Amino acid sequence: MTRAEGSGAAGVDPRELWLNPERPRRGRRPAFSREAITVAAVALADTEGIDAVTMRRVAAEVGAGVMSLYSYAPDKETLLDLMIDHVNGELPASAPLTGDWRADLKAIGHLQRDHMLRHPWLATAVPARRTLGPRTLAFLEHALAALRPSGLGGGARLEVFAQLTAFVAGHVAHEVAQAEAAQSPDRAAAEALYLAAVAADGHHPELAEALASAGQPVTPDATFTRFLNRLVDGLDAG
Repeated sequence: MTRAEGSGAAGVDPRELWLNPERPRRGRRPAFSREAITVAAVALADTEGIDAVTMRRVAAEVGAGVMSLYSYAPDKETLLDLMIDHVNGELPASAPLTGDWRADLKAIGHLQRDHMLRHPWLATAVPARRTLGPRTLAFLEHALAALRPSGLGGGARLEVFAQLTAFVAGHVAHEVAQAEAAQSPDRAAAEALYLAAVAADGHHPELAEALASAGQPVTPDATFTRFLNRLVDGLDAG
């Protein structure tokens, strides 16, 4: 089946992808597994970024011809789904819950951040798609169970988890970008001087006040925790 015969930009039918995990899609059975393909793609993304993951490059990593790779992953969209679900197996889907849904949700948020920092490509890949693989659904089940004491209905609990995941992904994407920018001290110093000049020009009093009260820099962990607390504590479970 070609990409045009599948589901277009969304990849292949999830029933075909997840309910038949080791069945080749066409042609002779390859001498490698779908798991090996996925592991190789994840390793590339972790070390070189998601743009390094191409069908040709992954085929080379597993020692296969690129055409044989299409037996299990007909396009990069499908490969990304496989990659996301594979690494989501690292998330503890059976961690004990306290019964305090806000505390448990915050713990889940921290787990997601740590997970995305280990695999920085996730922060941009996850919001752009809806992966429905078994590992992903196992963690979703855990999150929905954590939210049950809130009294929210099933649909609302799905929305809360989606909101949390989107927040974590956006925060990690920003965090990674800031870390990369910090590797250029000259650029950071230039930006600080520029903002100081703007704050002193008299036309930006709100910005000047904000910069004056910013205080000492805080750690990324503390910043994330503060934002996460604001999000979760502000959720309306009524």
